Amino acid sequence: MKSLWNDAEASQYSGDLLQRVYTSQLLGRDHTLVLHGGGNTSVKIREPMVTGEEEDILYVKGSGWDLETIREEGFAPVRLPHLVKLSKLDSLSDPQMMNELSTQVTRAGAPAPSVETILHAILPYKYVDHTHADAVLAVTNTADGEKHVREIFGDDVVVIPYIMPGFDLAGLCASRFARDARAATTGMVLMNHGVFSFGATARESYERMISLVTRAERFLEGRGASGVAPSGPGPVTGSPRELAALRRELSDAAGMPLVMSTHTGEKYLQFARRADVARLSQQGPATPDHVIRTKRLPMIGRDVAAYAQAYRDYFARNSAAAKEPKTMLDPAPRMALDPELGLCTLGRSAKDARIVADLYSHTIDVILAATALGGYRALPEKDIFDVEYWDLEQAKLRRAGKPPVFTGEVALITGAASGIGKACAQAFLKRGAAVVGLDIDARVANAFGTRADFLGVHCDVTSRDAVNAALDAGVNAFGGVDMLVLNAGVFPGGRRVESLTDEEWQRVTRVNVDANLALMRECHPLLKLAPGGGRVVVIGSKNVPAPGPGAAAYSASKAALTQLARVAALEWGADRIRVNVVHPNAVFDTGLWTEEVLASRAAHYGLSVDDYKTNNVLKTEVRSADVGELAAEMCGPLFAKTTGAQVPIDGGNDRVI
Repeated sequence: MKSLWNDAEASQYSGDLLQRVYTSQLLGRDHTLVLHGGGNTSVKIREPMVTGEEEDILYVKGSGWDLETIREEGFAPVRLPHLVKLSKLDSLSDPQMMNELSTQVTRAGAPAPSVETILHAILPYKYVDHTHADAVLAVTNTADGEKHVREIFGDDVVVIPYIMPGFDLAGLCASRFARDARAATTGMVLMNHGVFSFGATARESYERMISLVTRAERFLEGRGASGVAPSGPGPVTGSPRELAALRRELSDAAGMPLVMSTHTGEKYLQFARRADVARLSQQGPATPDHVIRTKRLPMIGRDVAAYAQAYRDYFARNSAAAKEPKTMLDPAPRMALDPELGLCTLGRSAKDARIVADLYSHTIDVILAATALGGYRALPEKDIFDVEYWDLEQAKLRRAGKPPVFTGEVALITGAASGIGKACAQAFLKRGAAVVGLDIDARVANAFGTRADFLGVHCDVTSRDAVNAALDAGVNAFGGVDMLVLNAGVFPGGRRVESLTDEEWQRVTRVNVDANLALMRECHPLLKLAPGGGRVVVIGSKNVPAPGPGAAAYSASKAALTQLARVAALEWGADRIRVNVVHPNAVFDTGLWTEEVLASRAAHYGLSVDDYKTNNVLKTEVRSADVGELAAEMCGPLFAKTTGAQVPIDGGNDRVI
């Protein structure tokens, strides 16, 4: 492992707290150290109060912040003297501790301090770093873990047996550190949990962490326990319908829709195909910090009912001994290992599913290294249960507000690179959906930057192969299709019927009708498996009820598409799929309407551009975002009992009314 410290970069971070920010970010850049909010850092600073007096403050990473992207405001400033007093108490429950911590934060609006705040406070060093380094976990999570740790580090670290994070851990660390620390001590290893380093400067603490982890890596190399299977993409072996059916079963077990991502990298396939995969994977996670995200264990194979029952049995075995009554979490797994599919990860959102995948990828690395070292051994079941059903996590779940309406659901939207299609994608993303956006414009891939909940696929919807490939990609990314928005279409230049060629007619029909029929047909089995029922929204046109001259091909194609949607509404109702149509008109904020075209059309009618945009009954402008919002609402609970409807969004058109 190499230090990422860079003098030029570091010079841009002046002062103790900003130096803390910089080295925290360095730790976060290396995902073998920390991942997705894991790890913790702190610095002790003496600061002036508003009264002119000075006080000692512990700046500790706040809840919800990730070390890789943390900024100054991501650290919670907590009064250090009070933390020291708390550390001397005989007992303190975790809820009481968190309440005490919150009363000692000196900045309004600061994040909640870490549950390990008191532990950071009692360590007699200005800077403290804590990571869940893969190499250290691979060493500690073995039968001879403590022996290996002492062989690697000697007196350079204090060794702490596993105890759940919180007040009791801080007390144990204080007593063990006072007893075992030596002049050479630069760190502390928490068995089955992680490693601490400390120093007088941010650089010293950071580079001590790098040094400690490097020693663990070299030990593993020397024992032939380093290196794992490659993680490049492998072949897609599950059909979209097969994956959607598995996601439906898992969502039903959870009692809520879940996004499911499938990972077919060689590492996952090789691990899932090991003869001993059940023994290795069913012990528990590499560190208790991963339990909340991943749940207790992966499902082996696809027997969802058996896994759910095993989870209920696990809860029953352990909840009776719990100090406080527990409310059982949903019994569905958050990951599954299958010899054909590799690794499937699940979450209430695409981001959650991605986090589970990242965490379990590192867990596999730890398991394989520990196995090569002599045998992987995770925490006992009771310890895992205590973390999964921790009072603080239970309280967090109770405080959580109502999730967005499309949480756990997937929308497929055509023509998503711009205009109405992009606005639809934005509306669904805002409501918590994962979105698969298709467009013939390759820019769809980056239509929303890099985010876990959007997959942009360059796709010609008139190509059967391209559509099937897009569905494969979308279902592998998110597990299925719950909502389908048919927006892609073409609007040819004005041409009277007597001048309309066969080629132009067929081109418009191929895109506006035939391609949408194919998408509906291919998506039907996926929509039928949607946990909350399938929904289809067709973007029609005012030209259906009120056609205009020169638009025969467009008007006829949109009318045919509308009629297709009406028939689908009749046929698919028994499959819990509702189909509705939106008829927009005069939506001018799209690529078709340049300033020059708008000015020309307005002048043709003797209107200003503003008057032309609002030339409807309500004298209002209809924007792409308005259409996107209506399309999303038609997939939501407000329209739960509506199918076969045609809703105009045109500001009121006298020919339609």
